[in-house]
Formats: sequence, structure tokens, C-alpha cells
Amino acid sequence: MISPASQAPGSPIAIEPATWRDLNVIRHLEQVCFQKDAWPLWDIIGILTLPNVVRLKALVDGKIVGFIAGDIHPSENLAWIATVGVLPEYRRRGIGEALILACEQHIKLPAVRLSVRTSNQDAIRLYLHLGYQKIGLWKKYYQDGEDALVMEKALG
Repeated sequence: MISPASQAPGSPIAIEPATWRDLNVIRHLEQVCFQKDAWPLWDIIGILTLPNVVRLKALVDGKIVGFIAGDIHPSENLAWIATVGVLPEYRRRGIGEALILACEQHIKLPAVRLSVRTSNQDAIRLYLHLGYQKIGLWKKYYQDGEDALVMEKALG
């Protein structure tokens, strides 16, 4: 659980570990949030069961409304936020920010990276607000040919 001080204003949220029991809900969330880029079933199973992955879900009134997975790479001395999504009707309530901050607390490495569609300006603004910096561009990264912006944040 996150502390009340870090809850989204007006909508109490809880951040809890996600497990394979959340598979169907998280699969649906991926499809809704990332229509063009939703992970296939096997990738979601992997992220929910493989070691060295921080997996957290955001709940509002007991309903899973968001999910984040942080892939820990100790040999590279960094982690990657592999996915983070919040259902559209729950966005702009601080849930994405709470998920990211909670995930970062579990990462005991010097840095975390993520990639984001260059067209996803709302997410880019959030990441910049949270201290991420633009460090690179992956050309034609997504299936439809859109570029991915690579961002990094130094952790405590």
C-alpha cells in the first residue's frame, strides 16, 4: 500500500504487488492502453512470473486501473520500466505518477530507463516532471514505424 500522503487527490488508490492471478485484467488493461502496441499473452505471462521484475498494480475501489513493470538488470546497473499504463477513465488522477514512484522505490540500482512514443506528449510531460531526461531516440521502434524516445532517471 502507498501512504495516504501519496494518494491521488479525490480518489484513494492502493499500490500492491501484481501476480499471475491478475493476468486477465492486466492483459485487458494492456489492450485498452496500448491498442497498437499491446503485449502478446506470453509477454504478459513472462512479466508476471519472471524473476528480477518489479510488478505493481494500482487499485481504486478494489478495481485494477493501472499496472507497471520494472525490469531489473543488475549486470547493466540499471532497470527498465517495461510498461506502465492507466485505464483512460482513471488518468490525470496521479495514478501513473504513484505507480512510477512506487516502482522506483523497489529498484536498488543507480538508474532507470523507459521508452515512449514520441507522439505521447502527456506521458513525456509526466516523465519530465518526475525527473526523467531524454537520452536517445530509437528510429521506427514501434510496429507502425513511430520513433521511441528513450528517457533515463538517476535514482538516489
